[in-house]
Amino acid sequence: MVKPRSPRPTIQCVDTYCELYRDLFIEVRAYESFKYLQLGLISELKRKSLPAIAKAVGIENAQGLHHFISQSPWQAEELEKRRLKIILSILEGREIIVIIDETGDKKKGKKTDYVKRQYIGNLGKIENGIVSVNAYGYCEEMTFPLKFKIFKPKERLKEGDKYQTKPELGAELVKEIKEMGFNIKRVLADSLYGESDSNFVSVVGELEIEYAVGIRSN
Repeated sequence: MVKPRSPRPTIQCVDTYCELYRDLFIEVRAYESFKYLQLGLISELKRKSLPAIAKAVGIENAQGLHHFISQSPWQAEELEKRRLKIILSILEGREIIVIIDETGDKKKGKKTDYVKRQYIGNLGKIENGIVSVNAYGYCEEMTFPLKFKIFKPKERLKEGDKYQTKPELGAELVKEIKEMGFNIKRVLADSLYGESDSNFVSVVGELEIEYAVGIRSN
């Protein structure tokens, strides 16, 4: 039996962090691509596309990164579970504030699932794109990503999909984060969620979590 070669090193902080996930990747090349993506994401690139990341980390072309995203045998769910488990262990029971907000990315065409013309928060206008509801943690002056859910417009639902509003997705995120063991002191959200009593505010209240939400002046 041939022993797999060692993965190529990048920089120490990336290699040290990625080692926590190494067992999730059965292929050396997949693990290397994982490290290259982490390196690209913390780089100063303005547009972090796969070709730009490949060039920045010294790869001849982005084909390996494309293969990693679309065909490589690893599971995003397992990666997320591991990341949240690491965050939990670092927090050691400390209280966090959970911030719920949505963001989006402009997209051309409609080949990507759940893309349509809709309000893109970070652009401040209606564009063709995809939107996600995100949960961030805040603790000791540090903000970090927790979980997200893709908003699925009614017009783009696939077989087996269930339509959920953004407040419903936000409430679901808070519930899942609490069930994982995070010690949530308070939930913050803007008026989209603050004015959705039955789908968000009441759910957070039932979880016995403090909240501060926006309400429009009118």
